[in-house]
Amino acid sequence: MRYLITALRSLVTLSAATGVAAYAAAALLTVADVIGRQLGLPIPGMVDLVQLFVLGGAWLVIPYAFMTGAHVGVDLLVDSFPKRLAVVMRGVAAMAALGLMALMLYFCYATFQQQVMFGDRSQQLGIPIFYFWLPLLFGVGLSMVAIVLTLVPVPARQAEVLS
Repeated sequence: MRYLITALRSLVTLSAATGVAAYAAAALLTVADVIGRQLGLPIPGMVDLVQLFVLGGAWLVIPYAFMTGAHVGVDLLVDSFPKRLAVVMRGVAAMAALGLMALMLYFCYATFQQQVMFGDRSQQLGIPIFYFWLPLLFGVGLSMVAIVLTLVPVPARQAEVLS
């Protein structure tokens, strides 16, 4: 079981690194396009590419935020509770987040299926629109895994690495 948890935590971390790389790709492409335009060599399809990289980057990083508790939260009230009650409240919040992510996955998958069925494509490069939905679906699904991982105690050695 410990190996499975470690593997899932590694997958969440790898997803976040991929998301950050997607952000970097969007930034580098934008800089290259600005320089290229000065030389009369713009990069075709910049809007499509940057949208794909930024959207993908966001959804690939979100699971890591869930796993590490790095997302925006209001802990002022919960931190004032006794430790046991705070743990229960964090568990309730995790279950609510899990339910929300499950609903998002359900409805987003239905929309993804429509995109595949209709065969919509991006305006500039003709990228199939369902490619834009893949990182979203993966990120939402992995967010559900990351939320469950927050409910599993972290071994002391791994806690040092995650902090």
